[in-house]
Amino acid sequence: MAEKLKVELVTPYKKVLTEEVDEITATGALGEFGVLPGHAPFLTSLKIGELSYKKDGVISHLALNWGYFEVENDKVTVLVETAEKADEIDLERAKLALGRAEEALKKLNPEDKSFRVYEAALERALIRVQVAGKGGRR
Repeated sequence: MAEKLKVELVTPYKKVLTEEVDEITATGALGEFGVLPGHAPFLTSLKIGELSYKKDGVISHLALNWGYFEVENDKVTVLVETAEKADEIDLERAKLALGRAEEALKKLNPEDKSFRVYEAALERALIRVQVAGKGGRR
């Protein structure tokens, strides 16, 4: 059994992460899950959420926006729309986006066409604020 997982995290614009890590935790469509070396192969979808990984005792956090997560032979491939490391998130900008989404949702009802758009924006902003608080700029 391997002692490390090789993880590659890619967006349509760039490769965000290539590391050998000890463990990974992510937010799947059905809830949070963890992966250790030797994990059985699987493929799942990811929702807006956090991905964290531990390398040499240090935990790093990223905010993700929708995608897929695959494990095969101790290699983890993560394909997502966007990914931001905690220290790259502009916390003030994330808080402003959170406020805008909250205000927009107060004026809409669930039947409005824009409701889901602002609901997703709210979810993204919340995750960005949470992840930034775990090691980002303040």
